[in-house]
Amino acid sequence: MYRWLFLVPALWCGLLGASADAQVVRSGPSACKAIALTFDLCPVRNGSGYDDPLLKTLIEKQIPATFFMSGRWMDRHETEVRALRSVPFFEIGTHGQVHAHLPQLDDAHQREEIAGAVQALKATYGIDAPLFRPPYGEYNETTVALVRALGLRFILWDRISGDPDPKLSREQIAGRLTAQARNGNIIVFHANGKGLHTKDVVEDLYRDVIVAKGFRPVTVTQLLDQCPGEPTHAQRQPGR
Repeated sequence: MYRWLFLVPALWCGLLGASADAQVVRSGPSACKAIALTFDLCPVRNGSGYDDPLLKTLIEKQIPATFFMSGRWMDRHETEVRALRSVPFFEIGTHGQVHAHLPQLDDAHQREEIAGAVQALKATYGIDAPLFRPPYGEYNETTVALVRALGLRFILWDRISGDPDPKLSREQIAGRLTAQARNGNIIVFHANGKGLHTKDVVEDLYRDVIVAKGFRPVTVTQLLDQCPGEPTHAQRQPGR
């Protein structure tokens, strides 16, 4: 889902101005020896849409995690939303209403797509969800301005697991993420069943990064608000 970001970085960078760049968080403070594991909950056409073995692993090992839920996914997973809400070391953010390509929408429809899931969480579950991640990682200046106007924090990532890619093995994903582990990492996975090796990779990271290398697992909010230093924002390409 996110591989296009590597293939065409100039496309999305060209959409942004300096003011937009300053609002988009990619990672936590470089002085903070902590990482945030994040999991997107996008709607799926086939399967349960919920990776129960992964969630059991996170709970068993007490690994803090941040989940970005789409509104359409929430509509079909009320029990799962309540279960995630009940775990004290989990936090919930939003991922758009129907997982739309935001830059293709006009201002009004972008606002509707961004705000829909936020309003649903508040109205149905009493959850305030100030963290937002755009579907597909796509955005433009309008997206950033609307997120800011709605009082949300715009969260991307600095490490992509690639867990839905059938060409990537458990060893490839875990090996790359372990080798690239840095202070303040925000890593994106999926918890909707699209991640082919997600549970196993999380177990590998727990052993090889959290335990062996001493990185503290935290939620995104903890990474941004309870660690020393400043978070890293999106940076424009030189000359753009």
